[in-house]
Amino acid sequence: MKHLAYLNKYFIRYKWRILAGIFFTICTNALMCLNPIIAGNAVTMLTNSLKKARLETHAHDLVSGGISQHIFHSFLIFLGIAVLAGAFTFLQRQTIIVVSRLIEFDLKNDIYDHYQQLDLAFYRKNNTGDLMSRITEDVSRVRMYVGPAIMYSTNLFFTITFTVISMLIINPTLTMWVLIPLPVLSVIIYFVNELVEKASTRIQAKLSDITTNAQETYSGIRVVQAYGREKEMMKYFANESEEYKQRQISMAKIDSIYFPAMIFLIGCSIVIVVFVGGMQVGAGRLESGDLVKFIMYVNMLMWPVSSLGWVASMIQRAIASQKRINEFLEHQSEIKDVPTGVEKEIKGEITFDHVSFTYPDTGIKALRDVSFKINAGQRLAIIGRTGSGKSTVADLMMRMYDPTGGKILVDSINIKDMRLGPYRRQIGFVPQDIFLFSETITENISFGLDTADKATAQRYAGYASIGNEIERFPEGYETMVGERGVTLSGGQKQRISIARALIKQPNVLLLDDCLSAVDTATEKEIQQNLDEVLHGKTAIIITHRIFALIHFDNIIVLEDGRIAEQGTHAALLQKGGVYADIYEKQLSEQKEAVS
Repeated sequence: MKHLAYLNKYFIRYKWRILAGIFFTICTNALMCLNPIIAGNAVTMLTNSLKKARLETHAHDLVSGGISQHIFHSFLIFLGIAVLAGAFTFLQRQTIIVVSRLIEFDLKNDIYDHYQQLDLAFYRKNNTGDLMSRITEDVSRVRMYVGPAIMYSTNLFFTITFTVISMLIINPTLTMWVLIPLPVLSVIIYFVNELVEKASTRIQAKLSDITTNAQETYSGIRVVQAYGREKEMMKYFANESEEYKQRQISMAKIDSIYFPAMIFLIGCSIVIVVFVGGMQVGAGRLESGDLVKFIMYVNMLMWPVSSLGWVASMIQRAIASQKRINEFLEHQSEIKDVPTGVEKEIKGEITFDHVSFTYPDTGIKALRDVSFKINAGQRLAIIGRTGSGKSTVADLMMRMYDPTGGKILVDSINIKDMRLGPYRRQIGFVPQDIFLFSETITENISFGLDTADKATAQRYAGYASIGNEIERFPEGYETMVGERGVTLSGGQKQRISIARALIKQPNVLLLDDCLSAVDTATEKEIQQNLDEVLHGKTAIIITHRIFALIHFDNIIVLEDGRIAEQGTHAALLQKGGVYADIYEKQLSEQKEAVS
């Protein structure tokens, strides 16, 4: 149960609703316990009256009238109790079950919020399907605990309490006989609960695998279809689903132990009541009406006790699910704000001071003792071949990771000492891996703004050389781009992403290989537009190609995570090193393309 302790804060939040639900449960069970008393008294009165009628023949009519009147009054009381009990049952469900939905809502929001705070390293180690499974299926199982399980457990507790007290008042000896099967019940619950928890954990883990497989297949459907692997993917999914089915069947077999055991034990109690109680009635030590009360009380226990297995199963499943949820909720991001973080408008002076970085999950050394400085308003190009560490500079600049050595300063302040949210909002970032949301083009371009403005989106789409193409779409800027921008080409997605960065009008612009999917003519047009838009802004452009149409104050060439060369375009060409080699190859490719 320790894993479910996380939910205590929600119980405290909704304590008055829960207490009200418990009060309504007490009222319901107290009322229901009156029915056997009414029925038993009626039977006792009827039995005694019939005995009196047999002894006194002349009193037959009087007794008959009294019986009819008593039965009618008992019926009215019985009906009134049923109505009141039904009303309290309704209120009980309206409080406890509604609270479970409120807690489910809060828990999902808390998990979603926590997901957004986790760093990039976490998402490199965990897949999307598993994340989705925990926030959907696992939360749903936890809701069954905070709703039905708690409601039926509360109901079970008060039903047993009131019923046993009522039976003890009537006849303690017979009550002891009725309770004989309960120790056997406890033993069954103890052993089966452990089996349920283990089985539930295995089921949820397999469900995460299935969800991940489905999510990856749908996201990569182009690759699946292009390679003609539909049957193989279907076979893999079917095998995973078969294993999930078998685990569910195993769980069902475990659950099936409960209900027959409960019904058998309740049946034993009824047999004991009838046998022992019947003997006491025959011996004159128990009224026939009291025997009726006992039988009705045992019947009242039938549903709560038989549901004990179901409730225990729900609790064990909730424990397994909450344990999985807690694994992520307890994971703390390495990238976090300091309590006294600086929040200020950045001008754009950037310094890398002997920065080194090793990826925590792979151990790859991406940067080694990298140092450079850009003054506010200057432009820096970072050139290098694949795997040289270019994108790592962007990740560190956005503080997706922290350096393992050295420090990064913005306006002479270590970015670790700056408020993370305000800092990132002031940077226009176009990552190498373009991502668009399943919204309209206008909403995607305006993502960094508080409100979507079509006119502003059009202007910055023009700077990114995508405006004319958008206008030719049937729905223009209201075109839905589909999941991850699936309806657009790679070049269109890159240019929309550039517009999304520019529309923020940031003081610092960070472009990570953002023109790799556009043709040469469009690339030149974008370069010319960027040269105008970047006026007065600090810009870092990371690329494996050379942007000849943009003036850079400094160019850095990375090789194996180290700065191999740096300087202006002319100085690096004159040096005749790596940069000059890349430039010569680029010119040759352009000449071949023209010819």
